[in-house]
Amino acid sequence: MTSSKNLPHSQRLAERKGDHIELASKARTTSVEVDPRFDYEPLFFTHPSATSRWPTKFLGFDLEYPVWVSSMTGGTEHAKTINQNLARLCGEFKLGMGLGSCRSLLKDRSRLSEFAVKDLLGAQPLFANIGVAQLQELVAADALTQVHELVRITESDGLIIHINPLQEWFQPEGDRFTVAPLETLQRFLDSARYPVIVKEVGQGMGPRSLRALLDLPIAGIELGAFGGTNFTLLESLRGEEEVAREGFIHVGHTAREMVGYLNALPLRGKEFIISGGVSSMLDGHELLSRLKANALIGMASAFLAPALKDYDSLKQFFLAHREALLTAKSLLTVKEDA
Repeated sequence: MTSSKNLPHSQRLAERKGDHIELASKARTTSVEVDPRFDYEPLFFTHPSATSRWPTKFLGFDLEYPVWVSSMTGGTEHAKTINQNLARLCGEFKLGMGLGSCRSLLKDRSRLSEFAVKDLLGAQPLFANIGVAQLQELVAADALTQVHELVRITESDGLIIHINPLQEWFQPEGDRFTVAPLETLQRFLDSARYPVIVKEVGQGMGPRSLRALLDLPIAGIELGAFGGTNFTLLESLRGEEEVAREGFIHVGHTAREMVGYLNALPLRGKEFIISGGVSSMLDGHELLSRLKANALIGMASAFLAPALKDYDSLKQFFLAHREALLTAKSLLTVKEDA
């Protein structure tokens, strides 16, 4: 088979037909393989062009697509390269970005250059990131000004707080929660003067936790649902896993389950990032369509390999996903009962 574009039209046509004959038996599907979530509507479709956009508002910012680069890395050897490439992508395509954990900057600014990417984003939103375990310590020490300073020195537009009790429990050097995260959040928010997003890091949250967050004066919630990178599993792979803890790796809530919970709750004007278990842009399109609130698709680990390689690889990776998202938006209608 060939894909040469330099051959005469008649020869290309003949080769394409030959390819079809050769591959027909390999390309068969059965009815059980159909994706039941969507109505396929080809009569109303045009292919996305290089100038196609999906303009989206998020927390007052203008985005060209409903895509958020979720928090990934910080304080590691390759963090600077990864963050700079991701920030450049967000600046070029008008996306939003969350930094990886900025914990290392609380007491030592020697790695600040790894997080100093705001100039590459321009007007696009950049959010710093800290764990609730660190907030717990700073609340106890009456030192929350360190967090506010962290937001300032990274030139961030707000802060993401990640909630990760299972990850910390499995982590050999993990922190221990001595105060319920809800109480820590309440005390922190009394002094925060910038938008705050709260997320879980791979297991999602149940309805009680979501209801409690919706009652707080936060700007939004990132779902961080079960089905993506499971940091509890990751930490178990780093240490010597205890059989007594093994089952906890599999607990949590999927993004679709959490969307269902949220749709049954008063959303109080909150905005959302749907991440975790979004393995394709079809998943993203479905979940954005189902959630009865303003939301973005959050992507994290999928960006890591191309971001580490070089910017062109990352750009081509995003363009392929952008095209898939725009195609899904135009071609597929989510079934209400699927």
